[in-house]
Amino acid sequence: MLANISQKNEQRKSSKIIPQEWEVKKLKDLTTYVDYRGKTPTKVEQGVFLITARNIKEGFIDYKVSKEYVKVDDYESIMRRGKPKVGDVLITTEAPMGNVAQIDREDIALAQRVIKFRGEKGVLDNTYLKYHLLSNEFQNQLLKRAIGTTVLGIQGKELHNIKIPLPNYREQLKIASILSTWDKAIELKEKLINQKKVQKKGLMQKLLTGEERLPGFKGNWKEVQLDKVVKKTKGKAIKYVKDGKYPAIDMDYLQSGEFKNFSDEAVVFANKSDVLLLWDGSRAGKAFTGVEGSVGSTFVKLECKAINNVFLQKHMEMNELKIQRLREGSGIPHVPKDFLQYYKVCMPNIEEQDAIANVLINMDKNIDLLEKETFELKEQKKGLMQLLLTGKVRVKL
Repeated sequence: MLANISQKNEQRKSSKIIPQEWEVKKLKDLTTYVDYRGKTPTKVEQGVFLITARNIKEGFIDYKVSKEYVKVDDYESIMRRGKPKVGDVLITTEAPMGNVAQIDREDIALAQRVIKFRGEKGVLDNTYLKYHLLSNEFQNQLLKRAIGTTVLGIQGKELHNIKIPLPNYREQLKIASILSTWDKAIELKEKLINQKKVQKKGLMQKLLTGEERLPGFKGNWKEVQLDKVVKKTKGKAIKYVKDGKYPAIDMDYLQSGEFKNFSDEAVVFANKSDVLLLWDGSRAGKAFTGVEGSVGSTFVKLECKAINNVFLQKHMEMNELKIQRLREGSGIPHVPKDFLQYYKVCMPNIEEQDAIANVLINMDKNIDLLEKETFELKEQKKGLMQLLLTGKVRVKL
């Protein structure tokens, strides 16, 4: 008896404070697992879908991001160590390390850099295990044990020896059910966002080409060269200064949507009514508007003189892929210098442009609001996971 008490105390010392009745055990003592590292299977055009590390995201399998297949005849050989079952939990060991998903179909094969866990029946619930592997506590344990410099990875023996706090099975099921409800709410929000984006794309195509007119507007549209309705100014290199007066419109802003750099001067200054076009780089051709600040050297400012800035930006957004196909340069691609001479815009009078712009602005605001709500749900879920998976908040059984 004293030995058991000592063992439990030792377990608790190796973890953060958890409820007295919870246990702390190693993964390998709670699961059966299969490490699929080894020879890369032969890929084919059609066959059994191969789940690679790229398909495994934060809690789910993304079947669209990477589509690889293996021969049906090779399946038994590839999966000889253990076939997947619905509910099994996957984790990636490197490139990237620590992504987690739960298997939702069995007609799949598993690739290298993936380990499959299956909780011991009646002892460890698979869905509870998924959430624990996603938790900050577990991810921090992975980082502590990771090896490598440019690419982090974890060895199987290290992974299997990580300890996890374990409530009784009924409490695991309740915790998993609560967190799954949050996931369903997040999934519904994300589906709604995707639907809104598809609707917006279709509406842009109709409104910006005159295929569909807003109520109360008539008359012909006219086609104009872009250089007839805007004034182009190339941006300049920005000298960054801490707590500078002007926010810097640079690549950091484009990638994050937030101003991270500032300057005390604005050699080229953009107003919110200007359209900014990324001129150089892999994303050259991307246009945006509604920001104010110092324009960096990889952008050009298009000062709108006889065209609504949002109407123009949405027109260029609609044609972004076409613009990118026009890019030049053997090294860093860039928009052609004479782009403004041959990019043509078919446009109505300014009143109809304003009305179209307002419709599209409202759609963007709606999507932005949904994305913020989804972000808040995800943050709340993270906080709830931290509370439930450490026993700081207990569920009623």
